[in-house]
Amino acid sequence: MNIKFSKFQSDLLAGMAAMFVALPSAIAFGLSVYSPLGESYAGFAALSGILGTILIGLVSPLAGGTPRLISAPCAPAAAVLSVFVLEEVRRGSFSYQQIPILVGIAVLIAGLFQIILGLLGGGRLIKYIPYPVVAGYLSGLGLLLILSQLPRVLAISSEGSLLGDLQSLHRSPISPLIGLVTVVSMVLAPKFFKKIPPTIFSLIVGVVTYWTLSLFYVELRTLENNHYVVGPIMPEGEGLHSQIAANLTNLNLINASSWRTLFIPSITLGFLLSIDTLKTCLVLDVYSEKRHDSNRELLGQGLGNCVSSVFGGIAGAGTLGASLVNVSSGAKSKLSGFFVGVLSLVSILFFSNLISWIPVSALASILIVIGFRMIDWKSVGLLRNQATLFDFFVILCVVISAVSTSLLLAAGVGIILAILLFLRDQVRSSVVRRSFLGNQKFSKKRRLPSELDELLKKGDQNIIFELQGQLFFGTTDQLLSLVEPYLNKVRNMIFDFRRILNLDFTAVNLLKQIHQRLANAGGTLILTSVPQKLSTGQNVQVYLESFGLSNSTPNLKFFEELDEAIEFVEDEILHESNLEPIRRIPYLHLRQFEFFLPFPKDLIDQFETFTSELKIQENEVLFKKNDISDQMYFIRKGSIRILLPLDATRFHHLATFGKGDFFGDMAFLDSEPRSADAIALEETMLYVVSRAKFDEFVHSHPKFGYLFFESLSYILSQRLRLNHLELSALQEN
Repeated sequence: MNIKFSKFQSDLLAGMAAMFVALPSAIAFGLSVYSPLGESYAGFAALSGILGTILIGLVSPLAGGTPRLISAPCAPAAAVLSVFVLEEVRRGSFSYQQIPILVGIAVLIAGLFQIILGLLGGGRLIKYIPYPVVAGYLSGLGLLLILSQLPRVLAISSEGSLLGDLQSLHRSPISPLIGLVTVVSMVLAPKFFKKIPPTIFSLIVGVVTYWTLSLFYVELRTLENNHYVVGPIMPEGEGLHSQIAANLTNLNLINASSWRTLFIPSITLGFLLSIDTLKTCLVLDVYSEKRHDSNRELLGQGLGNCVSSVFGGIAGAGTLGASLVNVSSGAKSKLSGFFVGVLSLVSILFFSNLISWIPVSALASILIVIGFRMIDWKSVGLLRNQATLFDFFVILCVVISAVSTSLLLAAGVGIILAILLFLRDQVRSSVVRRSFLGNQKFSKKRRLPSELDELLKKGDQNIIFELQGQLFFGTTDQLLSLVEPYLNKVRNMIFDFRRILNLDFTAVNLLKQIHQRLANAGGTLILTSVPQKLSTGQNVQVYLESFGLSNSTPNLKFFEELDEAIEFVEDEILHESNLEPIRRIPYLHLRQFEFFLPFPKDLIDQFETFTSELKIQENEVLFKKNDISDQMYFIRKGSIRILLPLDATRFHHLATFGKGDFFGDMAFLDSEPRSADAIALEETMLYVVSRAKFDEFVHSHPKFGYLFFESLSYILSQRLRLNHLELSALQEN
């Protein structure tokens, strides 16, 4: 019980600390949104910010998926909605009384969009928006926020204009002085007063400055007709319930056709609020033992904004500043965010008169600092590197579009540039992961020394391309430029599709061109690891077949694995090199193995009596990993595959040994447990040489031992050279 009360107390105190950060900012954001309507709407504007804090705070934390996140009106919402209000004032289609209703509808649609986004799993998709687009949009919003607040700091009329009526600028230093002191205190506060949130400290300094100036300016001491302060939040004699009822009643002032014009700005707002929230959630994950649920958080944010819109509040999101204060103040759960809403409600019910005396220029100055911090100043550094010039250009275009035209156009520019950025990155990334000639990469089938020599000589008539990423119209020219020099030189061209993510019509058309050119020269196109289904749902095999590229197509072959294709072209070379006589013999005697060619025949015949013969069937296991054995095997007939077990059902193919070859030499040399499994691929006959029998024979025939280890060393060194050759080719790639 004490633990639960302690947790409750921690959340309550942390929520109170966060409320002191969120509520003043929300009042400032409300004033920013409705500043184009003039000073007469200041009280209503402040109330809309407070209502947003209350309602979003009560709903979003409990419905969301991020503990200790504080949801409240935020800078992106203020910037988007203030520009929206300004554009509606300029257009003149609606009266000032109707514009708050339009704002409410826009916030409602944005909230519904967030709910749909959360239900469809869009929380993951938002994370893939290119950073330059987000940075440009937020920087543009920051500039708009600064420009919209300058009239309030300078105490000039802001009605119907972003920068206000500069002709109304007068010489009274009251607002500029309060604004300057507030800005300086907010900038310097973190350096000298680390335990006090900068927003609270600067607001207190602004209020103190205001009352200090009231000693010299008598008009500052009265609330009536005082344009330097927020003023009465609610008309005299009315309460919070009457204001909410008025907002609901005024919905009938807007006809249905108006809702359609709000769609684009509302979706833009929904996207921005979602991005702002998820960015804050990622920061909070650092302070938490588990990750947030992005989709559930979007649902919670959407519900909060819907409720806020219905009762006249502005939009909000997960705010970083208040959330960090909440965490550092000891918050334990979602209740801390809920208490922000509760305590904000208490504030408006019991302390609305105090809120009325907050200087407008102090709130505006706080927003100017917030807007300044929203600008991505680090992006200027992109100019130093030629490779990042386009990224800076993207940011600049979005900023210019947001400031000079509208946020709607900036959203369109951002989407177009996001597509261009994606295409640029795809075109820049190499579609060929690695490429090898046939004498640089070999199959896992071990070859005899004579066969290996032949493959090293003639392997360059084959080439292997390991493809990756997006094979589409933007990368086909890159692929053609890489393969074209080999089209008239090689006999077989292998494309490995294992890492391909997408394939379009242009790419298939290029494959047909390559196939035709190879076929005209008597060559073959080989495709390996062609996926039956990509992550996009595309069946590549069926797609290729629909364009005439199938198993029945002449000069075209398909293999399930790259290694199978390499083994096929190697066998083709060896068959044409007339190294096959050994293959035509049903089974080998010991003297017919290349391993024993340098040995005197009589010694081999004597040694054969010290070996044993073994016959195993297809798929039969010869030995398993960790088996204890000192035996070495020479393959008279058939083939053996060596597999490394990964778990109970998965294996890694290490090598394949065929007729005339040997394996098991490691255990023969060191008597350690087997390092892998050996399985027969077909009916296989073996000579088995145990170390004990070998030592017994060598004791009476020392010369045989010298020759045996000399031959073993030579073949093992050949295998090591082959591995070194492949590693060198990998390094070059």
